Amino acid sequence: MTFDHEAFINEVYDIVRQIPSGRVLSYGRVAELAGWPNYARAVGRAMKEAPLTLNLPCHRVVNSQGRTVPGWHQQTILLMSEGVSIKDNGCVDMKKAEWQMDNY
Repeated sequence: MTFDHEAFINEVYDIVRQIPSGRVLSYGRVAELAGWPNYARAVGRAMKEAPLTLNLPCHRVVNSQGRTVPGWHQQTILLMSEGVSIKDNGCVDMKKAEWQMDNY
């Protein structure tokens, strides 16, 4: 299978668009769902470069340990406003907040 960057980006954006309020996915999980399990970093780049006009809930994508984007303090505020549990170490409580989507 040949990697098609544009198709990958479109698939990533489609997946992220579906993450409901109060839930998160990891970069790696988004990559898996897009069919490219070793492309977590590419998901991160896609989130960073997402056009604002798409109005994607990029704040709902965190790393596998629940860490938020360094320097993007608004991400934690947005997640907390949606009821996402943040642990004492500043990470999202993935056990409580990870989205377990059906039929994707």
